[in-house]
Amino acid sequence: MTRYVIVGNSAGGIGAAETIRATDPDGHVTILSDESYPAYSRPAISEFLAGERTFGERMLFRDADFYKRLRIECMLGTRVARVHTKERAVELSDGRRVPYDRLLLATGGTPIIPRMEGLTLRGVHPFTTMDHAKSFHEALSSGKNRVVVIGAGLIGCSLVNGLLHRGGIQITLVELKDRVLSTMVDTHASSLVEKRLSKMGVSVRTGRSATRILPRPDDATSVGGVMLDNGELVSCDVVGMAVGVTPRAELAREADIRCNRGILVDAHMETSARGVFACGDVAEAQDFIYGVPRVTAIWPTAYMGGRVAGANMAGATTRYDGCTAMNAFSYFDMALISAGMFDPDPALGYPVVAREKPDAYKKLVIRDHKLIGFVMAGEIEQSGVLFNLLREQTDVRSFEGRLADWDFSMASLPRDLRGAWIGGPGYAAPTEKQPVAGPVAEKVSP
Repeated sequence: MTRYVIVGNSAGGIGAAETIRATDPDGHVTILSDESYPAYSRPAISEFLAGERTFGERMLFRDADFYKRLRIECMLGTRVARVHTKERAVELSDGRRVPYDRLLLATGGTPIIPRMEGLTLRGVHPFTTMDHAKSFHEALSSGKNRVVVIGAGLIGCSLVNGLLHRGGIQITLVELKDRVLSTMVDTHASSLVEKRLSKMGVSVRTGRSATRILPRPDDATSVGGVMLDNGELVSCDVVGMAVGVTPRAELAREADIRCNRGILVDAHMETSARGVFACGDVAEAQDFIYGVPRVTAIWPTAYMGGRVAGANMAGATTRYDGCTAMNAFSYFDMALISAGMFDPDPALGYPVVAREKPDAYKKLVIRDHKLIGFVMAGEIEQSGVLFNLLREQTDVRSFEGRLADWDFSMASLPRDLRGAWIGGPGYAAPTEKQPVAGPVAEKVSP
């Protein structure tokens, strides 16, 4: 009986466990997680903070019987201290060892906390896990209503969205870069988001960094304000740390497994240590747009990488076709999505087409008659069609001039391409009364 050990209980780990069980009905599968919850939707912690969800079935990634039904031994609240690749065992923080024949590291990322004075004050919270969301909820439930969020990327915007829906909170958003969401969208789309934030009452400070967190004048143990690099003091009761995440690759590094920013994997998601695989936010896999290995910390990529890793762990031979970034959100009454290389260096000379109208924006980047990136705001319903063109690296020269049209859709594609996507050789063109729905864009996590 093959012993499979999975470190991590989120999208990548679950994808691997499901595929292992489907491929090897008899193997023993163990999932180890330092969190005390069954697998849940991390993007939904914003809705938990807003009071729109409680932790239950609506937040679970799989149903309550998942582990029992798939005969998975799930050890929650269990931290792995180190990996012994020669002995093929993981060592837990209490000294116990769990042997494996195949190991998957799906440890995700850990919040980046910039060094500054005041981090140990009561009221400073990161925001990437269920425990973080609960801590935030408890802090705000005690009547505190002034929050500074440090970091205006996806995590920061997710936090701000939860606070806005909670209501009655004075929010200041601080961002080191000169615009919000700088790694997700281009400058114009950033400005649309920033205008929307200001309209909703959020004070935005871009191009500024927090230098110190100060205590309350009447309580030296609790947060009282944040000092910015220009000398401005923003009074607050709670600080949200949302600078970003970094891959939790410590276990791999200490085991002499090859790492760059994340754990390096091959096309089978296997690391430099035989029998050890990695996926998700901790792994660096090939980005098919940029042509280099990158960490792509999004939920669908983690799940698909986990499935490929699980298949290969169980003895099948499956290749990972690579990935590229695709991020989406529906915060601040605004839908936004981006994918691939959406903001290339102008020196590269790639054709860029942009369209704008009230409450909507669309930008496309083309390379050698192939779509390599896009940004859409407001009207994003056809983003699934664009992502399919990008993912398949379809030659678009026969309809390139129409890609940026507002009404560009599945029906705009050449008939043979529609057939290949929808029905294969036997495809029959739809009539006007029988429209064919295009692929739906996947909503992805921060």
